[in-house]
Amino acid sequence: MKITFLGTTSEDGNCPTLYETETGDIVVQGDRLTDPEALDQLCDVKDSETFVVIPRALLTRFAPKE
Repeated sequence: MKITFLGTTSEDGNCPTLYETETGDIVVQGDRLTDPEALDQLCDVKDSETFVVIPRALLTRFAPKE
Protein backbone atom coordinates (compact mmCIF):
# COMPACT_ATOMS: atom_id res chain seq x y z
CA MET A 1 0.00 0.00 0.00
CA LYS A 2 1.32 3.43 -0.95
CA ILE A 3 0.84 6.27 1.55
CA THR A 4 1.36 9.99 1.07
CA PHE A 5 2.48 12.40 3.80
CA LEU A 6 -0.16 15.10 4.32
CA GLY A 7 1.30 17.13 7.17
CA THR A 8 2.27 17.51 10.79
CA THR A 9 2.04 20.15 13.49
CA SER A 10 5.17 18.78 15.15
CA GLU A 11 8.20 21.04 15.37
CA ASP A 12 10.72 18.22 15.83
CA GLY A 13 9.58 15.53 13.39
CA ASN A 14 7.61 13.46 15.89
CA CYS A 15 3.88 12.80 15.93
CA PRO A 16 1.17 13.88 15.31
CA THR A 17 1.12 13.32 11.55
CA LEU A 18 -1.49 12.61 8.88
CA TYR A 19 -1.04 10.39 5.81
CA GLU A 20 -3.40 9.39 3.00
CA THR A 21 -3.51 5.93 1.44
CA GLU A 22 -3.84 5.32 -2.28
CA THR A 23 -7.50 4.45 -1.66
CA GLY A 24 -8.18 7.81 0.02
CA ASP A 25 -8.25 6.51 3.60
CA ILE A 26 -6.47 8.55 6.28
CA VAL A 27 -3.72 7.15 8.52
CA VAL A 28 -2.99 9.00 11.75
CA GLN A 29 0.16 8.94 13.84
CA GLY A 30 -0.10 10.20 17.40
CA ASP A 31 0.33 9.41 21.05
CA ARG A 32 -1.54 6.28 22.12
CA LEU A 33 -4.61 6.90 24.28
CA THR A 34 -3.82 5.20 27.59
CA ASP A 35 -6.14 6.88 30.09
CA PRO A 36 -8.17 3.98 31.61
CA GLU A 37 -11.27 6.14 32.19
CA ALA A 38 -11.28 7.32 28.56
CA LEU A 39 -10.68 3.79 27.24
CA ASP A 40 -13.64 2.48 29.26
CA GLN A 41 -15.92 4.91 27.38
CA LEU A 42 -15.04 3.52 23.93
CA CYS A 43 -17.50 1.18 22.20
CA ASP A 44 -17.22 -1.86 19.92
CA VAL A 45 -13.43 -2.12 20.05
CA LYS A 46 -11.82 -4.94 18.07
CA ASP A 47 -8.57 -6.55 19.26
CA SER A 48 -6.84 -5.18 16.14
CA GLU A 49 -7.76 -1.55 16.94
CA THR A 50 -5.89 1.10 18.87
CA PHE A 51 -6.63 4.75 19.61
CA VAL A 52 -4.43 7.79 19.19
CA VAL A 53 -4.90 11.38 20.34
CA ILE A 54 -4.77 13.91 17.48
CA PRO A 55 -4.75 17.67 18.08
CA ARG A 56 -7.65 19.45 16.36
CA ALA A 57 -5.17 21.84 14.71
CA LEU A 58 -3.66 18.96 12.74
CA LEU A 59 -7.05 17.91 11.36
CA THR A 60 -8.24 21.41 10.48
CA ARG A 61 -4.94 22.25 8.80
CA PHE A 62 -4.12 19.08 6.84
CA ALA A 63 -7.16 16.79 6.57
CA PRO A 64 -8.35 16.47 2.94
CA LYS A 65 -11.47 18.46 2.13
CA GLU A 66 -14.32 16.63 0.39
